[in-house]
Amino acid sequence: MRVVLQRVSEASVLVDGEVVGAIGPGRGLLLFVGFTHGDGPDVLPRMADKILRLRIFADSAGKMNLSALDVGASLLVVSQFTLYADIRQGRRPSFTDALPPDPAALLFDAFVRELRSSGLTVSTGRFGAHMEVRLVNDGPVTLFLDDRELWPKGD
Repeated sequence: MRVVLQRVSEASVLVDGEVVGAIGPGRGLLLFVGFTHGDGPDVLPRMADKILRLRIFADSAGKMNLSALDVGASLLVVSQFTLYADIRQGRRPSFTDALPPDPAALLFDAFVRELRSSGLTVSTGRFGAHMEVRLVNDGPVTLFLDDRELWPKGD
């Protein structure tokens, strides 16, 4: 599982010109989420906890010391299979490392439920749709999380 996390002051997702998910203005996180072969529901609680507890919001001294839970951030979660693009050969990305749509959709929905269980406001894009994502990056702060790097096999 891979997640690109961006700290935002607002973000929205449009499908065919219609807003299907939005957060802000205020403190928020935009999460682009992708899954690969071998991913299962076991990683979802750990990844959600890691994201929700990352200290990436400023405290009163301006230091990144507060988490999404601490500040009551809103989250916008967008599926993005292209996080598993392989661009090592040629000029056209290969997406064979991305999990097929049906199992990926199940994991995505379960991940969103996991995030919602925190009590924070969580909006989503539309899985599998061509989406237009608009955001105001705050910082900018952008982080890349890969479960295989965070928790190597056996951890």
